[in-house]
Amino acid sequence: MKKIFSARTGHNRFVILYALFLLLAMSSCHRGRTYFPSDMAPQQVEIVRFDNALLNVHDSTVAQDIRVLYDEFPLFMPMWVEDILGIPTADTAFLEQALPQFLNDTTYGFRRTNQREQEMFADISDLQESVNQAFTRIKYLYPETDIPTLYLFISGFNAPVYFNEDIIGVGADMYLGSDYEYYNRVVYEYQKQTMRPECIPVDIVSAWLFRTLPYTSTQSRLLEQMIYRGKIMFLTAQIFDTLEGFEIMGWTKEQWEWCERNEEAIWHLVMDKRDLFKTESVVLTSYLNDGPFTAEISQDSPGRVGIWLGWRIAESYMEHNEAVTLQQLMAEPDAQKILEESYYKP
Repeated sequence: MKKIFSARTGHNRFVILYALFLLLAMSSCHRGRTYFPSDMAPQQVEIVRFDNALLNVHDSTVAQDIRVLYDEFPLFMPMWVEDILGIPTADTAFLEQALPQFLNDTTYGFRRTNQREQEMFADISDLQESVNQAFTRIKYLYPETDIPTLYLFISGFNAPVYFNEDIIGVGADMYLGSDYEYYNRVVYEYQKQTMRPECIPVDIVSAWLFRTLPYTSTQSRLLEQMIYRGKIMFLTAQIFDTLEGFEIMGWTKEQWEWCERNEEAIWHLVMDKRDLFKTESVVLTSYLNDGPFTAEISQDSPGRVGIWLGWRIAESYMEHNEAVTLQQLMAEPDAQKILEESYYKP
């Protein structure tokens, strides 16, 4: 059959192609929006290997080795003894008995765990580069920020990240890989997704942001809580702009895609139930706390869908308000204003 090409057909194709070009151009402009210049003053985060020093403690010289730890780590050693071991720092006699037991415990496989930690964190160059870049961007946004010192430590499966003034502690044994066999004894299956070395920078930065940019709203509705947490996630995503959204959330790619497919239904469900305006702890916990799923939404959903919704709203707000800076977004306490001016409508 002879192919017929009319002037009208050609015009329609031109219109379609032109529309696609405009759409791609607009998308490219949005993706090209950056909150950070290329000439930021680089920052260096000091990483202290307390984990290595701790694992050099020997049963035959434990008293001497403990004194060395106190001398070399006068700030962190007392913190670690009291917060992780739960021992008064002045009780060195008991510490001499407890520390070898802690390092060699067989119930939870600490000896093997410590060996794996040393193997997996023998090279921390990727971690160093990532946290340097992150705090370079944080310092640009908040010039008054003091760059913290990062300590890697052994937690006995007690703590992934914790803070004390200008110190960030990272329990490296909490990041040995989702498939690490001994995690089956201490955590739930859904928690393993974030127990990987590559999760450390995001965990550090998001925890630092929650600590230094506290919740200031006078209301405790789900709306305020989820937009506050969503803003933190949005800012974290800008700081780590080469990572995918599911990596920032600590989800699998499939969990993120489930939320994207069901975004409209999720939002309608939240609105129909008027959950945004509820303050009951059971509702807040369901939407915001980690878990195998978000009970208020669906057993097929991931946990913390409320935080994801808050992120989407914050993202939409910034798209519709290009004059607003990241600092202004984070300082805005009025969640109702952010929702209304986001024009969020999935």
